[in-house]
Amino acid sequence: MSGHGSGRPAGGGAPGGTSTRAREVWAEATDGFNRWVAGDPAGLDDLVGVMTPVLWHVVRSYRLPESAAEDVIQTTWLALVRRRAAIVDAVAIGGWLTTTARREAWRVAQGDGRALPVADDELEPRIPAQRSAEEAAVEQDEGDRLWSAVDGLPERCRRLLRIVAFENRPDYRELASDLGMPVGSIGPTRGRCLAKLRVALMQTGHGTDGHHRGGERA
Repeated sequence: MSGHGSGRPAGGGAPGGTSTRAREVWAEATDGFNRWVAGDPAGLDDLVGVMTPVLWHVVRSYRLPESAAEDVIQTTWLALVRRRAAIVDAVAIGGWLTTTARREAWRVAQGDGRALPVADDELEPRIPAQRSAEEAAVEQDEGDRLWSAVDGLPERCRRLLRIVAFENRPDYRELASDLGMPVGSIGPTRGRCLAKLRVALMQTGHGTDGHHRGGERA
């Protein structure tokens, strides 16, 4: 996929702009999401490859420390794993991811007392400046449950999920050596780990779309 080659949208632009590359990034994200939902683990790899640089662009505008920015991006990807069944319009996946990243970055920035960035017209509209205490409590509870489920996964799965969130262009050979698996097994293993995460969430009564659904493929 071309999203893996550059590490960021060409020319520094972001999806939502008018450039041809921006439209290509959005289209690649839609294609990757569709294939992942249809059961192809490589679809998630491509989605991550094309959208992670965009998410970094969003999160860095909030001037968070690197470790906090990493947490925000990881939370964004894990939120997608949990709620993917609720996303009925695949074309909107890019906007969903950037909005989720903005919301989480805003929450973290507020907690750190950091100033919010100026809205970027090339990205999704900025989230409202105020949230109710109830909404904040619900999001915190969901985040706690999600992280608890991740912590319950095997070590290999936890490490793979972190790589999904943090690496723009992961070195698959180095990763394969580190985890003791063939390079060709990384994608399928990642898919199985995400499936395990969904099962863990379902078992706690918090499925990927907020309620139980049958017949969903990994």
